[in-house]
Amino acid sequence: MNFFKNHHNSKSGFSVMEVLVSIFILTLIGLAVSSFAKDIFSLNRITSDSLTAQDETRRALKTMSAEIRTASPSSLGAYALAQSATSSFTFYSNIDGDSFKERVRYFLDGTTLKKGVIKPIGTPLTYSPANEVISELIPGVANATTSIFSYYDKNYDGTTQALIEPIDIATVRLVKITIVVDKDPQTPPSPMTLTTQISIRNLKDNL
Repeated sequence: MNFFKNHHNSKSGFSVMEVLVSIFILTLIGLAVSSFAKDIFSLNRITSDSLTAQDETRRALKTMSAEIRTASPSSLGAYALAQSATSSFTFYSNIDGDSFKERVRYFLDGTTLKKGVIKPIGTPLTYSPANEVISELIPGVANATTSIFSYYDKNYDGTTQALIEPIDIATVRLVKITIVVDKDPQTPPSPMTLTTQISIRNLKDNL
């Protein structure tokens, strides 16, 4: 009678080894699921950040294009273009619809493309650098050896080489902007490049 009782007990429940093995397997499954979920969330975040950066850059380029296209002599009569370099560009344009032309400066500061605006004030009018209002346009700029601003004269045909520095601003008729964006070089995706070219309407002389 005791034999059958002991035999019955040995077949019921789980042994300590079986419990440990089960816990180990469940732990591995849990870790795998957690890692998969983490990867999914990380991928979604990276994709979202990339799309946001792309949208921000496109909107910035649209604004820049509109303002550069309408560059014209300053409210003091100075030439429409004030300064041209590979990482900065300064010009005059009425960007707010009032009766004055603002002095607009796009420039790279570290890895951020910024915009500086000076409104003319006083009698007589002056453009005071102390009154420049600076805002951030595009963060994570990674142009490295790629020029942000390239300049072309009236002979530009789509394949013409950019003007070589030092640039004579009087010959500039078209500005090409190339922005390489990489907010985090340590993680994917790879750098994104957006470009646009703007013909300066009031300087055209090849019609």
